[in-house]
Amino acid sequence: MQQQLTDIQQIVEDVLKLAKEKGATQAEASMSKVRGIAVSSRLKEVETVEFTNDGGLGITVYKGQRKGSASTADLSPGALRLTVEKAIEIAKYTGEDPCSGLADKDLMAFEPQDLDLYHPIELDTDFAIEQVIKAETAALAFDPRITNSDGASYNANLGTKVYGNSHGLNVGYNSSRYSMSCVVIGEQDGDMQRDYSYTVERQANLMASPEQVGKESAEFTLGRLGARQIKTAKMPVLFDKEIASGLIGHFISAISGGNLFRKSSFLLDKLGEQVLPSWFAISERPYIMRGLASSSFDHEGVRTKDAEIVTDGVLNQYLLTSYSARKMNMQTTGHAGGIHNWLIKSSGQSDKQMLAELGTGLLVTELMGQGVNVVTGDYSRGAAGFWVENGIIQYPVHEITIAGNLADMLKNIVAVGAEIERRGSIQTGSILIDNMQVAGD
Repeated sequence: MQQQLTDIQQIVEDVLKLAKEKGATQAEASMSKVRGIAVSSRLKEVETVEFTNDGGLGITVYKGQRKGSASTADLSPGALRLTVEKAIEIAKYTGEDPCSGLADKDLMAFEPQDLDLYHPIELDTDFAIEQVIKAETAALAFDPRITNSDGASYNANLGTKVYGNSHGLNVGYNSSRYSMSCVVIGEQDGDMQRDYSYTVERQANLMASPEQVGKESAEFTLGRLGARQIKTAKMPVLFDKEIASGLIGHFISAISGGNLFRKSSFLLDKLGEQVLPSWFAISERPYIMRGLASSSFDHEGVRTKDAEIVTDGVLNQYLLTSYSARKMNMQTTGHAGGIHNWLIKSSGQSDKQMLAELGTGLLVTELMGQGVNVVTGDYSRGAAGFWVENGIIQYPVHEITIAGNLADMLKNIVAVGAEIERRGSIQTGSILIDNMQVAGD
């Protein structure tokens, strides 16, 4: 893969050179190649086996303040030349935009750190099939109430990504990602429920075993059998750690430059203000070795850096690209393409202690629908989970809706659990919110 990285860097260098020859005043290009395997099964029979071996290149050129972009999956010299020519042609017809252009040269990641993201294994079809069959077998054998399967899947991807621009930057890295999941259906007294489990890692040998994934999917499904509705009321709501990252995701949208410069965020003009409880903190750590969201540079080649996004509940910075930063007379924060390993500060309670802190109320383990308005902060989503009394789970609940306003919800966070969900870009424990409207019966 090291040779592939070198080859791709050469292609990026060639297309940038061609863009300059064709009259671009600035240019940037990114290219990726991925090899992978994806296997799925249902009821212990193989359903699909897919091999991936593809790539693509995208180039953006600037002629003064005019911008043109084009992309291709055909990496032959002729196709690459045509792609550059199309981008140049498009730039002739776009309007001038004083905020367009590359990020500043002094922000570039000319010496990116190796974050140990690449741990290749052989892409073995027989092994992949064995994994999904083992997962489903473990799930279906776990309890007679597990009556059906929605399938198991195994994915392995080995990729190379390169970014370069006319500042003289040409950097890239290899990476690997492996994942497995299992979804099963349970039935009891005419009630049918489904749930799932999954594992994802940079290193295949660190994944949960297929038997564990299957067993967990069965356990989660059985836990949902016999679900009821609850009465409409206001109550504390505990977001399980597996879905709590979604709340933080809405916060991310609200402090992202694209929404801010369009004035379409409920957190507009809140920089330097307290928007969360005084004990709440969010840290960004892009350089975690082998991290699922680790990166030495963003999609514009800008160096990433450790950051304290929120301290003592105060919003310290927005998430800006070079374009949104210019729109707001600020500097890019290196967030083109998203965030890099957010760590949400815990208030120290175990999951059991979080239930005790909840007392009597709702533990939410699944959210449905898209009822979130980032402009107003209005929040309304379908939910399922468990009714809790005096810190003890009583029974599963479904067919309910939880509602509130995100600005209030963020301020009313009571606690963040110490048992952390690490399978993603946002690492957080369960999140307890003091008072939300729950609509049921």
